Amino acid sequence: MNDIPIIDPHFHLWDLENNYYPWLSDGVKASAFGDYSAINKTYLIGDYLNDAKTQNLVKAVHLDVGYDPQDPAGETRWLQGVADRHGFPHGIVGYADFRKPDVGNLLDEHMQYENFRGIRQSMNFHKDPAKTYLLEPEVSRTAEWRRGFRELERRKLSFDLQIYYWQMQEFLDLASDFPDVQFILNHTGMQVDGPDHFHDWRESMKTLAKAPNVACKISGLGMGDWTWTTETIRPYVEETIEAFGIDRCMFASNFPVDKLFSTYDAIWKAFGEVTAGFSKGERLKIFHDNAAFFYRL
Repeated sequence: MNDIPIIDPHFHLWDLENNYYPWLSDGVKASAFGDYSAINKTYLIGDYLNDAKTQNLVKAVHLDVGYDPQDPAGETRWLQGVADRHGFPHGIVGYADFRKPDVGNLLDEHMQYENFRGIRQSMNFHKDPAKTYLLEPEVSRTAEWRRGFRELERRKLSFDLQIYYWQMQEFLDLASDFPDVQFILNHTGMQVDGPDHFHDWRESMKTLAKAPNVACKISGLGMGDWTWTTETIRPYVEETIEAFGIDRCMFASNFPVDKLFSTYDAIWKAFGEVTAGFSKGERLKIFHDNAAFFYRL
């Protein structure tokens, strides 16, 4: 695999000594990916690059990670400083709540920083409170939320979409209503409820893929399969590529969250094994080129 350069379009850093992250700083809570005590410690750019040291990693994109909700742009400011000193991350996806009346001002704050690319507001809604990121379902259909989302559209920013499979019709509608916004689905549709849900997940992925402005990051598979192997994740990888096509898929690590379930090397080795029959051009797209295109790197 080292003949193919890697862009990792989904990783996280956190500095618990100097920044505030409620889900980490205030103690471990129930979550969609189980007990995360093992990663409840500072994880800096040196730690990430050390985990990735044997891979041909050339660029990476940082995703928002539950930073202080009173100062979302503070995370982008901190990360830009990291990038200026260390060269990583090359792209930054920040947080904004589109329900806020002043969300446009927040987007402008984020946009002061060179590496900022877009927003993620995790929209996961689940009957299990531990797996829910929003207090109510179908927020994206409300006039209040859409008013804020238009502020993102006006600024030509991308939207990282984190949802569960049963929400995909809702977000197909959103993507269809905002065809000029680039949506990037996170974590392979975040199938965290076990293999019995595979069929419904697959059909929902086909539904969402009907929107040409939705791409997909194949990542986070350990969150739904804590003892995964290449063969257990293979159907998710193959069906995602079948639904979205080579040109709209990219592999990502979700480190250090997926460090709970495997090593950095194991993730990329598995992706390499699943795509062993692909042409070099196809592998270059899914490991590197598509991430460069969608995140404007």
